[in-house]
Amino acid sequence: MAMTIHVDIVSAEGAIHSGQAEMVYAPGSMGELGIAPRHTPLVTRLKPGEVRVDTGGGEMQHFYVSGGILEVQPHVVTVLADTALRAADLDEAAALEAKRSAEDALQGQQADFEYAKAQAELAEAVAQLRAIEKIRKQTKS
Repeated sequence: MAMTIHVDIVSAEGAIHSGQAEMVYAPGSMGELGIAPRHTPLVTRLKPGEVRVDTGGGEMQHFYVSGGILEVQPHVVTVLADTALRAADLDEAAALEAKRSAEDALQGQQADFEYAKAQAELAEAVAQLRAIEKIRKQTKS
């Protein structure tokens, strides 16, 4: 029997996932993190992207987070996300529209805070589109 770690993914809207996993992959601010059972305690920021939960037996669950905090304890991983969605619930058309809108805002920005906001919106939209593309590739194989 493989060792497991408990994983909780929550956002402001509520709990998205709670269960056991053999491995968790998350988009840390300095790069992707792989967390196994008994991982060294850690707290880090998350950037927009995909969180993958390997529940064992070849089953991988995919989630999108728009950023947040990842806390790792030896037997528990907690993702506190600004926004979290099951990857299957991502809307590609809405993400494409958000990307276009953010790019337009970057072109017509008039103040530094508008530019920063447009950059953040663009990063989120691109991260959603990447998550959708990864899931498509994995379902085809």
